Amino acid sequence: MRKVTYIITTCLLMTFLFVGISHASDSVGSDTSFPVPRFISLGADEVNVRVGPGIRYPIKFVLKKEYLPVEVTKEFDVWREVQTIDGDKGWVHKSLLSGRRMVIIKDYTQTIYKDPNADAKPIVKLEPGVIARLSSCTKNWCQLKVASYKGWIEKDSIWGVYPDEIVKK
Repeated sequence: MRKVTYIITTCLLMTFLFVGISHASDSVGSDTSFPVPRFISLGADEVNVRVGPGIRYPIKFVLKKEYLPVEVTKEFDVWREVQTIDGDKGWVHKSLLSGRRMVIIKDYTQTIYKDPNADAKPIVKLEPGVIARLSSCTKNWCQLKVASYKGWIEKDSIWGVYPDEIVKK
């Protein structure tokens, strides 16, 4: 009887654990009440990324590009764990981050169009790694601003927005 009770208890505990994990991606930050995960950008041109959430932790690497988009994956007090497009993770003080939504062109040269349609007039071609300001997104397209250009790009060709995310101006 004890063995059966133990098995049932273990199964219930595992069920609650997995339910908690499945909803973790839809959680909100403990400090901000903003969604976690979420995309933001760097608010400084040089940002120390640390091994842990505090200045006593060593610097893991340095990001040297203002407005570089990063994904916030965790919050702890005034610290945010961020992830780059390359998958590198570390902790950054919130004062070095910006809520400005930026994206990076992925993989290969992409065309920006006048309208959200591949048959629309092409405006400019952007190389991989170019950073652009995100204006809005529909289901499959996002409107970007880069230098003096403004136009639409297919959502799956940029990093810094979720596949199912709709962004309104």
